[in-house]
Amino acid sequence: MNILLTNDDGIDCEGLLRLADMIRSRQDHTVYVLAPDKNRSGVSHSISFFKGPIRLTPHGENAWACSGTPADCVMMAILGALPVKPDLVVSGINEGANIGTDIIYSGTAAAARQAGLYRVPAVALSLVGSKPFYWDQTVAYAVEHLEEFAGLWKPDTFINVNIPNAAAGPEGMVMTVPSRHLYQNSLSVFDAPDGATYCFINWGNIAAEPESGSDWDAVSRNLVSISPVFLHPVVQQPENRR
Repeated sequence: MNILLTNDDGIDCEGLLRLADMIRSRQDHTVYVLAPDKNRSGVSHSISFFKGPIRLTPHGENAWACSGTPADCVMMAILGALPVKPDLVVSGINEGANIGTDIIYSGTAAAARQAGLYRVPAVALSLVGSKPFYWDQTVAYAVEHLEEFAGLWKPDTFINVNIPNAAAGPEGMVMTVPSRHLYQNSLSVFDAPDGATYCFINWGNIAAEPESGSDWDAVSRNLVSISPVFLHPVVQQPENRR
């Protein structure tokens, strides 16, 4: 199987490099890497409409650094920038969670979503927690279960996977739905002598509505969360999910 690896943390991110090395060591897949040349976390599903040509720079064996966004990386790979069209797109492993409504902002999720829009199976992988990251356990778990994750893919979806950052590894996995985050951000505003107004977003603590079966609930119990995410906007009446 031809696998494309990408991310939003940048091509030199440890999660991406370790994942590529371990998949290659198994010798049953061909790995290509096409990832942003620098950190582009939080760019969501932006693409380079009016910025001129996108630059690809060789960055090792079957690897290229891209001047564009995560969605750009996937679009170009599928449209012919790689020697072959990928059979599977894997985005990550991201340094930090991509759970709940945060997947709207996530470049990691956007890369997987872009693959799904082209009907290519796609998995987004994220490591939930903070430093020190237990990469050995996380990467081994991700590679061991990668084909299982990919097997859950169906057209018009991508598979969003969040792995708890635990020294002993996760205690299992469970199918989930994305949680609803409770945003607790605030704004500080300063009027400067130059006449401009400067605004600073103060990022609050991450919280989510308590909900059994959600991705937040799963990772809080040291379980790997697996959420199939539907790609297309649908019109429906809001529901009280509590």
